[in-house]
Amino acid sequence: MGHLSLMSVPIIEQTKTICEQITSLPDDEQVAVLNEIRWLLHEVSPFKDEPVDCVLWVKGDTVDPNDYNPNVVAPPEMKLLKRSILEDGYTQPVVTWVENGNREVIDGFHRKRVGKEDKKVRARIKGYLPVTTVNEWRTDKGDRIAATIRHNRARGKHVVEGMTEIVVELSRRNWSDKRIARELGMDPDEVLRLKQISGLAELFADVEFSEAWEVEA
Repeated sequence: MGHLSLMSVPIIEQTKTICEQITSLPDDEQVAVLNEIRWLLHEVSPFKDEPVDCVLWVKGDTVDPNDYNPNVVAPPEMKLLKRSILEDGYTQPVVTWVENGNREVIDGFHRKRVGKEDKKVRARIKGYLPVTTVNEWRTDKGDRIAATIRHNRARGKHVVEGMTEIVVELSRRNWSDKRIARELGMDPDEVLRLKQISGLAELFADVEFSEAWEVEA
């Protein structure tokens, strides 16, 4: 704990009183009040630009999967994730995007699955999920896709077939190869290679190939 000045002590005492009042509320109301308080604290935090500064608990049924995540978790890893959450609790929130009041998963789809599908975990967390919210000012689906891929690739997890579909999707959204490479953490050649795998000639309309570029049969 950091050093508290004399000015800070009354704030701590007031907070203790508020905490005592919160414990007398029903569970769902406790969660709602605590979420509101966390958000208010987040608004005055020196770290308010960091999503992890504000972890909220929301009903699991209000968090929807996305339809573009190319990450696949093998059964043994999924089993280990479930055991980790059972034994250690949720140490990472589900990263979400909010649009028109709905939450969509950016990262943590499998953490979400465990919270919704495992009976022991679901009972323990009372049907809620811990979430953070990213990049509320970026509203294009391409931005959501890029955020998901960055999370996956930062951990070294992605599937080539899925990444090919992502590159095709972003290209059709008029993203340049340079932007795709920058946003997804790729080399330009990797973007071109994935376009090649797609087999869609339309994606190469504006591409200038070097003599070193070989098209595979």
